[in-house]
Amino acid sequence: MKKVLIADDEKAGRILIKEFLEDYPDLVLIAEVNNGVDAITEINRFKPDLVFLDIQMPGKTGFEVLNHLEEIPKIIFSTAYDEFALKAFEVHAVDYLLKPYTKERFRIAVERLNGENEKLGALAQSIFMEEASYPSRVLVHFNKKLITIKCEDILWIEAYGDYSRIHTDSQIYLSNFGISDLEKKLNPQMFLRVHRSSMINLDKVKELNKYGKSYDVTLENGNVVRVSRGYLDAIKRILI
Repeated sequence: MKKVLIADDEKAGRILIKEFLEDYPDLVLIAEVNNGVDAITEINRFKPDLVFLDIQMPGKTGFEVLNHLEEIPKIIFSTAYDEFALKAFEVHAVDYLLKPYTKERFRIAVERLNGENEKLGALAQSIFMEEASYPSRVLVHFNKKLITIKCEDILWIEAYGDYSRIHTDSQIYLSNFGISDLEKKLNPQMFLRVHRSSMINLDKVKELNKYGKSYDVTLENGNVVRVSRGYLDAIKRILI
C-alpha cells in the first residue's frame, strides 16, 4: 500500500485524480488540500509516498512546497501550465500531467512510479539549490529516506567523493551535492571552507589550535578539522 496526497487548488482536478485512483487499490488517498501552505503541513504530517502536486496554487507554488518538506515523497506534477514542464523534468519529477489529461495518460504516470527512487535526491536537491537566498535547511539522506536538517545544526561538512557527508552533533548524513556546490549555496557568514575536503560552521567552533604554520579547529562535539595551508587566509576570519 502506498499513501497518496493530492494538492490542487481546483476542485475538478482533485475529483478527477480521485476518480482515476479507484483503479489502483494499492494507492490509498489519505488527504487532499487546495493550497500550498496546507500542502506543506499535511505532507509533513502524513509522510505520503506519492503526491499529485499542482504548481500554481495559493500560498505556495508546487516548487516552493518542496522546499519546506521534512521528507520528499515521489512527485507527479499535475497542472494546466505547460511552461513548467521543462523545469519539472530537469529536476527528475516522476511525471508531469498537463490538464486536461486522460485516464490512459494517468496510467502511464502511475506506471512510472517504479524505479524512480534514485531520482528523488536530484529532484529535491535541485530545487533546494535554486533558492534565491541562503537556505535555512538542507536535504540529506538518512535511513533510506530524504529528510531536511537545519543548517544551524550542522557542525562541519566533509567531502565524500562526488558527494558530501554532513556532520551534526548526533548523526552523519549524506548529501547529493559535492562540497564545492554546498560552499556556493550555504551562507558564507555561517560556513567557512578550511580545506579542499572540509567546511566548518563558524558558530560551532570551540577552539583554534596552532601547529607549525597552520591550525586545527576543534568543534563543540570534539571533532577536530585541519586547516590546510591554502586556506590560512580564510581562517583569519575567526582570529581576534
